[in-house]
Parts: sequence; structure tokens; C-alpha cells
Amino acid sequence: MRNRPLVLTTESARHPFRQRLPAHVLRVAEESPTRKKRISDDDSDWKLFGLSFAAFFTAFYSFIF
Repeated sequence: MRNRPLVLTTESARHPFRQRLPAHVLRVAEESPTRKKRISDDDSDWKLFGLSFAAFFTAFYSFIF
């Protein structure tokens, strides 16, 4: 039988390694109210679509000619 040191486990951490970590490691720091949130680009989907379309068109066109 193995001798294990007494370790308080965190039940919310499902992985055995994470259960053995101290509580302060798993604690999530709250954001300060003075910190502004970044504004995300609303047109990022269109940029990705345009880039994908251009890449596919270039590759397809180069295989034909």
C-alpha cells in the first residue's frame, strides 16, 4: 500500500493532477472594473471568407493553367 501525503482536493477539478493543486492555483482572478474590454472586429468572418476564397481561387487557377 502506498503512503500518500494528506492533500485537500478540489472537487470541481476533474483531472487527478488538477485535484492535487493548491486552491490558489485554480482560482480565477476577477477583472478590475477600470479595465476596458476590447472591441472585437465584426467583419472578421468576411475577412476570413475573402482570404479563403482568394486562396482557393489562386490554387485552382494555377492547377488549370
